[in-house]
Amino acid sequence: MDTTSATLVHLFEQLGLDSSDAGISVFLSQHTINANTNLTEADFWNNAQRAFLEESLKDDAQWSELVDQLDVLLRQ
Repeated sequence: MDTTSATLVHLFEQLGLDSSDAGISVFLSQHTINANTNLTEADFWNNAQRAFLEESLKDDAQWSELVDQLDVLLRQ
């Protein structure tokens, strides 16, 4: 059983995005969502990313807290 705590870096890796500090910063500066848009409905996700995010939230998986964190970061 893997007991390693997942981080935002790990979430970006799962999403197939650049997980370097610079890559995360660039992504967050180039992508935002407004208060009326659900995270999973943002137009910048591909189908696989959207499905992963939806499943993570639905199943309250180990990723759900990080997905919530990403949601907050994209709204700043």
